[in-house]
Amino acid sequence: MTSTRTDSSSSHPHHESILQIMRSIPGAAWEVWRGKQAAWQASAQLRHPIRDIDWNTDMATALQSEVERILPTSGKPFTRNDQVQSALVCEEDCIILEEIKSLTQEHNRSNITRTAAYLDCYEQYPELHWALLAHMVSRNGGYHMTDLRSDLMHNLQNPIDREHMYRLLERCNALIFQDAYPQLLLYMNSRRIGRSCFHLLPHFHVSAFMTPFWERFWLERCSSLLSVALIINEQNYIESRVVQHPYFQKAVLSKPAFHLHNLAGLNHIVFPLGQGAGLAGRVIEHFGKLDERIMFGKGLYALLFGVEQVFNEVLNFARSVPHRGSRAEYWPGLFTKHEEEADDDELYAQELLNEEWLPEGQRLYSPELLAVWGDTPYEPITRQDWLETSDCLGYLTAPRRPWLFEMSHEHRYGMLKTALAHDVKTLTH
Repeated sequence: MTSTRTDSSSSHPHHESILQIMRSIPGAAWEVWRGKQAAWQASAQLRHPIRDIDWNTDMATALQSEVERILPTSGKPFTRNDQVQSALVCEEDCIILEEIKSLTQEHNRSNITRTAAYLDCYEQYPELHWALLAHMVSRNGGYHMTDLRSDLMHNLQNPIDREHMYRLLERCNALIFQDAYPQLLLYMNSRRIGRSCFHLLPHFHVSAFMTPFWERFWLERCSSLLSVALIINEQNYIESRVVQHPYFQKAVLSKPAFHLHNLAGLNHIVFPLGQGAGLAGRVIEHFGKLDERIMFGKGLYALLFGVEQVFNEVLNFARSVPHRGSRAEYWPGLFTKHEEEADDDELYAQELLNEEWLPEGQRLYSPELLAVWGDTPYEPITRQDWLETSDCLGYLTAPRRPWLFEMSHEHRYGMLKTALAHDVKTLTH
């Protein structure tokens, strides 16, 4: 009997490509080891000189006591309606309220406008450390949104899952801005007119948790303590409104597609150390855990404001490179914001493994945000105060600088893992 078996390469045109991907996996593992070694060395070189974070333990303890005194009693939800009604406002206050509401609406249009607004706050009043941190984290939020439409990720999620993932990222970005930006503007107006405006916080539905911190900041200017308070506040603010919200739990966080986010390195927050240079940053393993998000934020703050070289390079980058949402902003040797004609069957993993940079014409498409996502309307924001127990007070401790924070290799390895997933999907689709 004559065999009808044909050559595997002719019956399976992608057979050799799949074998090539499999052969690249040991190389990827070697990259992990090599990257860890390089990250330790680079972190050690960047770690000094340090900047004084200037944490006041006595002030933190006093503010803990102040928050404990305003906690709701008898298990009843905390409401600010009475405070809003009793907060005396003069004509000048009314003008300030209307102006802040208008500016918040204007700058909350997209990730691009929010990110720019944060930097503007910091530039005017550099004691507002959190505004610079928010600018950089918001930049990363924009990159994560555009990644969903990038060369590496476009085929890893169906359109519905991709839309849900975008809405999660956008909603977090928009809600934090909606809550925090009026607080920053109240401080800026206080500086402008020479008196505290923080009795107006209830008019913006800001948690009662923040009032003691702003009032003390007005007197003492303890930037690190205010920054930690804002980190605690904003992560609690999105906990019920996004992370535990039934829509996002069902549509995003409980789905296998969400784990692609981590696979792709989209759980990285990176601080560019100059265009085309290295990256500092951190990785958050469990986005769904409130305590981890708070500790992650505190670590980012300590990295940004506690390490001189990181602070200087990040501030220079923020000032010199406008945020548009493309990763080409910090790694132009790997990414391009220009969409080029590409074969739908194009593979990326082996090339990323072999080459440190990609030649012009072969770089990965990382679009600008407004080219791929439009403004997104939402349902009204719930107005309940998240402050119900004293659990949050345990986070009022000094931020600690991370030891391992150089991220260039780890971030690139995240891209390589994504490329492997992209290539397998391409060849088996």
